[in-house]
Amino acid sequence: MTIPRKLAALAAVPLLWLAIPATPAFAHGYVNSPASRQANCARGVVTGCGEIQWEPQSVEGPKGLRRCDGGNTRFAQLSDETRNWPTTSVGQTVAFTWTLTARHATSSWQYYLGSELLAQVNDGGAQPGATVTHQVSMRGHTGRQKVLAIWNIADTPNAFYACIDLQVR
Repeated sequence: MTIPRKLAALAAVPLLWLAIPATPAFAHGYVNSPASRQANCARGVVTGCGEIQWEPQSVEGPKGLRRCDGGNTRFAQLSDETRNWPTTSVGQTVAFTWTLTARHATSSWQYYLGSELLAQVNDGGAQPGATVTHQVSMRGHTGRQKVLAIWNIADTPNAFYACIDLQVR
């Protein structure tokens, strides 16, 4: 191969990397049912979501935050309240089901409505299954509500975050 051909071949390598689709990081978890904001993005129900459409399980940030994006600027769209997030119609008790693609030891699961802690489930460091469901009382709240679900990991300073938009009867 001549020098110009070798240079042309080497120059093409970065272009090939751009042409190969990115694969999602298969790790962690999110609320799958009722559909969280990231689940709605991954399913194509909501468009223009950026990277979260390929990584609904990756909304990870430091423990103690109260943000849909987990403080992760890559997923800032999840905290955009001007978007028309679809709601799921539910009653006064809601079954929140997490899909876990990496089953981390868990300290607790928390469910917030604004600043009100609706429920906390302590797991004491146990490793969860591939799916986890919690029954949470809406405590008499009705109408359009946004629940922030948090999965606190036992052996890291991080947590996983998911916001779920509901229409509570």
